[in-house]
Amino acid sequence: MRIRSSFALFIALFYPIAGFSAELDLIQSVTKHTLRDNRSGTGTTWFHPRACVLPGISGKPLVLMNLQPISGSDYFGPVHWSTSSDLGSSWSEPKTIEAFERHPVAGHEGLQAGVCDVVPQYHPPTDSVLAMGHVVFYRGPRFATGDQLPRYPVYSVRDRHGNWSERKKLEWSDPRGAHIYTNNCGQRVLDSNGNIIMSFTFGPEAENRMVAGVRCTFDGKQLQIAEVGPALMNPVGRGLLEPSITRFRDRYYMTIRAEDGHGYVAVSDDGIHYQQKTAWAWDDGQPLSMSTTQQHWLTHSEGLFLVYTREDSANSNVIRWRSPLWVARVDPAHLCLLRHTEKVVLPIVGDGIDFPDDVALMGNFHVTNVSPDESWITVGEWLPKHSAKGDLLLARLRWSLPNQLFENFE
Repeated sequence: MRIRSSFALFIALFYPIAGFSAELDLIQSVTKHTLRDNRSGTGTTWFHPRACVLPGISGKPLVLMNLQPISGSDYFGPVHWSTSSDLGSSWSEPKTIEAFERHPVAGHEGLQAGVCDVVPQYHPPTDSVLAMGHVVFYRGPRFATGDQLPRYPVYSVRDRHGNWSERKKLEWSDPRGAHIYTNNCGQRVLDSNGNIIMSFTFGPEAENRMVAGVRCTFDGKQLQIAEVGPALMNPVGRGLLEPSITRFRDRYYMTIRAEDGHGYVAVSDDGIHYQQKTAWAWDDGQPLSMSTTQQHWLTHSEGLFLVYTREDSANSNVIRWRSPLWVARVDPAHLCLLRHTEKVVLPIVGDGIDFPDDVALMGNFHVTNVSPDESWITVGEWLPKHSAKGDLLLARLRWSLPNQLFENFE
């Protein structure tokens, strides 16, 4: 499934990346779907919806989604799972993952350790799903702002029979991660040996965090760090946050959230050693204005794309410009976005100038390739000034050429 069709190969050889998209738009259509409705506030506002695809019954694709309720800023309920056997037309009722439920912290009266920012990933060599997030601490009905203990990655493994393991910690003894080290919300990829290539944001204190490439081994039960690469730095605010990784045409790309009005991109030949980061900009050199919000990759065998938020004339008063969600094609050679390819994948709902508090935020989202013909962007809306109400949304992107990166389970 990784060999391109002859037509796709002809296109790739005879059209440069920028010109190709003008000749053939890979994104054929984008449609918005509401999976669970809670603009009324009578139900649950689901957040952090992140999906992966694995073999289901009789080898047909099964989509597994992790998600959790939100009721305030950085205040999340238990992590749940839900599945769809019909490519998102219907979903099972969410069930909790016991491994990720809260529990009291010994020696810290009233403090509880929960889990958030979970990303599931199917691991074909072991026929298992690795769901990884990080620990977060709560005191009563709120995020424990004054006494957050050191933060670190935790994970649970779903085996081929659908059983979830106990909570496990990804161990890293490097003092540079004394305050935090995590792959929270980050996209990960597998190398040809079944190793997991990902990234850390880390730091010995709250400010000036770094990012680095990470290689882990995974045997279906234990995740272990094999190598951490050199750090990239940006000493503004908390530094560099929430990096995501993809692989496109034998190179690795990292996109990074920052707190200086930009997002950043870096490239690597091995997923461990990254060249210096570059601020995201258009192909004419004009930088994108981003406000401390994550970006994620949309990867097709014939083109690399970025999904992101940015400042726009219609959202200038929306918190961190976290609506709408955009997608644009990446020029891998010049590490920039092709302006003429930009599309809205999930539109702003409401008036982002005069009534920004009525605009639902969509800054925490995920991207999943679900078939050779279709990819998804999933997001949980929330209205922080309106009791954290919001819908669970899915944007379906249909491709004009099959995505040869997708492993077909049928």
